Amino acid sequence: MKAKAVLLPEVNISELNGVRYLHLGSEWVQGSMRIAKPNDIALEYVQRMMAWLLFMQPSDLANSAAAHWSEKHAVQLGLGAGALTKFCHQRLGMRTTAVELNPQVVQACRQWFRLPHDDARLQVLLADAGQAVRWPHWEQTIDALQVDLYDEEAAAPVLDDAGFYGDCKRLLKPGGCMSVNLFGRASSFDDSLQRIVAAFGQESVWAFRPTREGNTIVLARQAADKPTRQELAERAQAVQDLCGLPAAKWLKVLCSPTGEPI
Repeated sequence: MKAKAVLLPEVNISELNGVRYLHLGSEWVQGSMRIAKPNDIALEYVQRMMAWLLFMQPSDLANSAAAHWSEKHAVQLGLGAGALTKFCHQRLGMRTTAVELNPQVVQACRQWFRLPHDDARLQVLLADAGQAVRWPHWEQTIDALQVDLYDEEAAAPVLDDAGFYGDCKRLLKPGGCMSVNLFGRASSFDDSLQRIVAAFGQESVWAFRPTREGNTIVLARQAADKPTRQELAERAQAVQDLCGLPAAKWLKVLCSPTGEPI
């Protein structure tokens, strides 16, 4: 018996005020690019998906050498408009892998969003993220895992169960970090957060307050150590100096899983 074919939404592009947007057959924005600055990150919530940088060692943040960062591995589950993939590959020089189910999204990113073709440090894979997180050759190989998985309705994360987050944790190196976008009209942030806490432990999880658009980014680490507020402040300044992200502002809206400021 043949497997049932998966109907994938059609990709649409729109532009407004110098920003190009990616849609999946609906009005919901799945990603964007400022046309004049294609390797920058335009959306606030996508910038916050880079907050795993706060948990890098100071020596890493002080070293902008491409050879240094090429030893680190970033993985995106869900390509979107390629903003995270381009930033990790182009701006930081990391080994970068993106997993995307819809070939139209990959084609659109290459045609309209300046996503480079694969090279020694970049690989875009057409695959199901739920299967990819169980690939044994990826276990404990990833420094930064960025999860942004939504369908055309953007009603809830496509993958959001305890087993999935447990699989994600197994992929991270010691000290590695997962960032997850939680957004959706039919989703429950509290339930999703508790599933992440169950997989990673409360001391290893942080959550941003929601953006104006309602996106909440959660960070979860494969580590037991917990940086102090002063250490995070110093690293935030280093992140700003290294790649121009508004990291100092992140500390004002980053909380523990119980809602307490860090």
